[in-house]
Amino acid sequence: MSLLLTDLLNLNISDYTEKIIAEYIWIGGSGIDIRSKARTLPAPVSDPSKLPKWNYDGSSTGQAPGKDSEVILYPQAIFRDPFRRGNNILVICDTYTPDGEPLPTNKRANAAKIFSHPDVVAEEPWFGLEQEYTLLQKDVKWPIGWPLGGYPGPQGPYYCGAGADKAFGREIVDSHYKACLYAGIDISGINGEVMPGQWEFQVGPTVGISSGDQLWAARYILERITEIAGVVLSFDPKPIEGDWNGAGAHTNYSTKSMRSDGGYEVIKKAIEKLGLRHKEHIAAYGDGNERRLTGRHETADIHRFIWGVANRGASIRVGRDTEKDGKGYFEDRRPASNMDPYVVTSMIAETTILWKP
Repeated sequence: MSLLLTDLLNLNISDYTEKIIAEYIWIGGSGIDIRSKARTLPAPVSDPSKLPKWNYDGSSTGQAPGKDSEVILYPQAIFRDPFRRGNNILVICDTYTPDGEPLPTNKRANAAKIFSHPDVVAEEPWFGLEQEYTLLQKDVKWPIGWPLGGYPGPQGPYYCGAGADKAFGREIVDSHYKACLYAGIDISGINGEVMPGQWEFQVGPTVGISSGDQLWAARYILERITEIAGVVLSFDPKPIEGDWNGAGAHTNYSTKSMRSDGGYEVIKKAIEKLGLRHKEHIAAYGDGNERRLTGRHETADIHRFIWGVANRGASIRVGRDTEKDGKGYFEDRRPASNMDPYVVTSMIAETTILWKP
C-alpha cells in the first residue's frame, strides 16, 4: 500500500469535523455471514437508541424477495471503531420487516425477550464464550502454515505453542485481541488451538444479551483483520477431516444462585434439565456439528448426553474449583464454532431458569 493511502486511512477526522462515521453491522441470510455498510452522522453518539434506523436490500443477502426487498436495521449496541478510530463507531443491528416484525434470521429479538424476563434478570446470567476458528490460505482454502495439499506433523506441539513451525497467524490473533479491547469488548484471552492454523479467543464474563452483541462484534472485527491480511476466516466446526480437532464455541455459564453458597446443587439441577432437552439444544447449536461431535478429539458423541468434573470428553464439564468450592459455573461443550450466540445463550438461560419439565 502506498504511503499516501496509509496516511489517508490514518487521518483523524475529529480534528476537522464534528461528523462521525457509523458502520452498521448485521447478520445475513445464512446466519453466519456478517454484513455492514457505513453512513455519516452529524455528531458523536454513545446511546444506540439515539441512532437512526436504516435499511438495506434484503434480496441481496437472502433475506427478502426482489419485489419487496427492503429490510430495516435497528441499532442495538455501539462499539468504538478500531479501524477508523477517533469518534467513529461500529453498530451492531438486528433486522426487521418494514412492519416491525423481526426477520426469521433475527435471533436477537427472541433472545432479548428471554433475557428481559424478570426471573432471568434476577438471576444475572453470566456467559463466557470460547470462539474457536481456523485461518485458511486465500486461494486454496487450506489452513495457513500447512504445506500445499499436504499435512503438517500430527497434533501435539501446536496447542498454545510458540515458534515458526508451530504457531501460524499470531500477528492476526494479536491484532484482533488489541482491536477488541479498543472497541470495548470484554475479550478475556486468546490461545493457539490443538490443530495448527486454529486459534481461540474468549469473550466474557458478560451478562445476558450483551454476550451475543459482543461476540458478533468480535467476529466482525476478526473478519476485517483477516481481510486486510489476505487470509480467509473459517468458522466451520470440522474444517479438516481426519485425525484433527474440530472447532467449537464452548459456552461457560453461571447464574446468581450458582455463584452463591449451595450453588453446586443448583448447577446439578440445571445440568439435569439440559440433559432432558439435549436434542433441541443440539439442533440449535450450529450447522455441521455432527462432523465435530464424534466422541473423539475432546468431544462427547452427539447422540449422548454426559457430564463430569474436569472431563473434556463430556457434553457438560464442571471445573474442579466449582466442585471444591460448592459453587461457580459450568461449561457447555456442545456448541459448534458457527453457532449463533444469541440462540445458544438465551436457550441455556431459558432451559435452566424458565423451563419447568
